Amino acid sequence: MNYKTENIKKLIVSKPLLLDCKQTIKDFPLAYETFGKLNESRDNAILVFHALTGDQFVSGKNPITKKEGWWITAVGPGKAIDTDKYFVICANVIGGCMGSWGPKEIDKKTNESYGLNFPVITIRDMVKAQETLLDYLGIKKLLCVTGGSMGGMQSLEFCATFPNKTFSAVPIACSTNHSAQNIALNELARQAIMADPAWENGNYLKKNILPKSGLAVARMAGHISYLSEKGLQEKFGRKLQEKADYEFSFDADFQVESYLRHQGYTFVERFDANSYLYITRAMDYFDLSKQFKGGLLEAFGNQKTKFLVISFSSDWLYPTKENKDIVIALNASGADVSFSEIKTDTGHDSFLINEPEFLKTIKGFIDSMYIKFKNEKRI
Repeated sequence: MNYKTENIKKLIVSKPLLLDCKQTIKDFPLAYETFGKLNESRDNAILVFHALTGDQFVSGKNPITKKEGWWITAVGPGKAIDTDKYFVICANVIGGCMGSWGPKEIDKKTNESYGLNFPVITIRDMVKAQETLLDYLGIKKLLCVTGGSMGGMQSLEFCATFPNKTFSAVPIACSTNHSAQNIALNELARQAIMADPAWENGNYLKKNILPKSGLAVARMAGHISYLSEKGLQEKFGRKLQEKADYEFSFDADFQVESYLRHQGYTFVERFDANSYLYITRAMDYFDLSKQFKGGLLEAFGNQKTKFLVISFSSDWLYPTKENKDIVIALNASGADVSFSEIKTDTGHDSFLINEPEFLKTIKGFIDSMYIKFKNEKRI
């Protein structure tokens, strides 16, 4: 990753943070961005958690990559999460590579990038780091937390760890722990990176090289899981890439091959390979049942947060059943929870695209929660 992130907004977290690996950190950077304005009563704040390859730039133009924000379909003026009405906060997770404390950052002890000397972090570590933003911004209680995929995991973790810090939550296309299939897919990606000779046992930045091939393959493998079989078939089928017949070579004969290669090799320009290792590991370690001795009943006990769980019918990475398991656990805990399955052929990535029914659903819920939150504060 060649982007410089020195000039983006950062909070230096001075308060010591005990990581799940038992290492304590302090004075570390947490890069974040805000959209819209915090109102006088400070009750319009929404904390958005990003997914595996996301960052803090959910809307507008990313000033580093010069591309549109990753959730431009949902967040912005007049959109489902209306920044004319709400104050949206998003932080780059620790372990990330867009300015927050991560493996590509400089270790003050060695004056070199951490590489594999960076500690293994968890979803809970990420969430505890981001919670520090609330005090800094003067927010006692959020209107809502939300996010898709790993962002959904963070939403669940936030509610379990800080049950009184948000009025509502919208976890999207996620689960309370990774299936064996998901762990296997992440391990495939990690092994692709580590098999690249340029990875240099995690020390590539010290040698001024990048494991581009390995990271590209990791991204290609991951990207397949974000789409649905029907969506891939309808978009590409067996169409050839600007040619009349097979070339009888290992070049990209099929359009789907060319598409995946493009996804892989554009990704390496904006993401750090070691961050990919650390963040996928955090996702694999995430397990709310294991984290709490009483399992999910304890994890979601004492919840006053109002939940909307959303899944997508063609998502095979985090299928509807796993999302319904969250609903069942919340119900068993006595939480206020509703559920919506969006019918679509666009797979796991449906929350990132212009999916009208999804956008309508999330807008309706958050707008109604805003009214209830204000009324509750008046009582």
